[in-house]
Amino acid sequence: MNILFCSGEAYPFSKSGGLADVAAALPKALNQLNHQVKIITPLYQQIKVHIVDMTHLGQATIKMGHYEKIAHYYAIDFEDVTYIFVENDDLYDRIKYYGYEDDAIRFTFFNLAILEYIKLTNDFPDILHVNDWQTGMVPFLLDAKYRQLNKKFGSIKTLLSIHNLEKQGSYPIETEKLFGNKNFTYIHLDRVNFLKCGIMRANAINTVSENYTNEILTRFYGFSLDGALKSRRQDLYGILNGLDQDIYNPLTNPSLYQNYDESNFLEGKKINKTSLLSELKIKNKDLPLIIFINRFARQKGLDILMPVLEQYLQNQRFNLIAIGSGDALYESYFKDLKDKYSDHVYYEKGFDVELSQKAYAASDIFMLPSLFEPCGLNHMIAMKYGSLPLVRETGGLKDTVTPYNKFTGIGVGFTFKNYDANELIETLDESLEVYNHNQEAWQALIKQAMHVNHSLEKMAKQYEELYQNILNQK
Repeated sequence: MNILFCSGEAYPFSKSGGLADVAAALPKALNQLNHQVKIITPLYQQIKVHIVDMTHLGQATIKMGHYEKIAHYYAIDFEDVTYIFVENDDLYDRIKYYGYEDDAIRFTFFNLAILEYIKLTNDFPDILHVNDWQTGMVPFLLDAKYRQLNKKFGSIKTLLSIHNLEKQGSYPIETEKLFGNKNFTYIHLDRVNFLKCGIMRANAINTVSENYTNEILTRFYGFSLDGALKSRRQDLYGILNGLDQDIYNPLTNPSLYQNYDESNFLEGKKINKTSLLSELKIKNKDLPLIIFINRFARQKGLDILMPVLEQYLQNQRFNLIAIGSGDALYESYFKDLKDKYSDHVYYEKGFDVELSQKAYAASDIFMLPSLFEPCGLNHMIAMKYGSLPLVRETGGLKDTVTPYNKFTGIGVGFTFKNYDANELIETLDESLEVYNHNQEAWQALIKQAMHVNHSLEKMAKQYEELYQNILNQK
């Protein structure tokens, strides 16, 4: 099959969340199954340094109402995948990827540029695989403008993958002037909604875990789009994200102080822990080490985490490393914790890849008490490095973290059900009790967690099957 994977970000060139990791991993895995998959994504400011190594493919004029802008197309091969970049400096030569007042124009341009790329290169895919709100208008624009151009456009099928339903690309109703074709499928709550449009127009929709697929059909998790999703229920699927075992491998990772695997993790993790804590000037190295590595957003459970951490730090129950950025309230909270408990807390604003890898290898517990979580990859990485996840049972976290059973010893981490600080405390106390008083059980959990293989090949085969189902539709 010929697939064009359309994404607002793609690792390693751009990354703000898990979408970027999937955009890198899934096409690579599908290409290894002998499909032809290319990625198309905007050429953001920090990518421009690579433009000297790219091939210029041509340009197209993008018309959006009374706006008219030029898209330049560049290509580069990375890890056996071709990345196509859409360049327009007026729209993408900026510090951030999203969050600007003209995002409606920026991503209407990108959606149209995807279809103009196909016309320019005459490279017609069997499947247009669009992702999240940033490319949610593609199925509609394909139907409204391009299918009539020739039979090759007419035969293209579309799949929408939802990685985060909360972010929808919702803009004032005047935005429809950019499209030139008025249609109810992009209107939601008297606004233009890119994601709702994709839900209504794509041939099929999937989310990135089976449990999240069921959750988003409810009012709480549906973020007002549960009605639209219920109307497409027969075309809605759940496919769990896989993890690139080559990138996230403690045995081969060059960033670590000591490499290790399931056979020697005890010594390997001890060396990594001692070395990292020394580097970060955290004094008591015998305490459990807990890490929080993620976006600082309400979604990640910080509202129930914040009232809990300090009581443990006051009593020197564990050390804490927090790495991430986001909401200023949460950034300020972790900065204050570091200032107040400098012997036990280290906070790094932003996303430091090398430090994060070291933290996974050094840590004992990975904390993620999410309010909702479509899938999540960070806890999978933590498990691979022998850091036991402590998570709330929601979305992909519920699908992937089997809770510790003290009677059988089975499990790969610790979980709690309700979004409640008291339940978090009970679960944290349980994990610390096992760590401090039953190291035999703790080490068995680490071995079981490291042994779990959320393989890219399995994910790719499930997408392959879904693509074929879509192509078989009449």
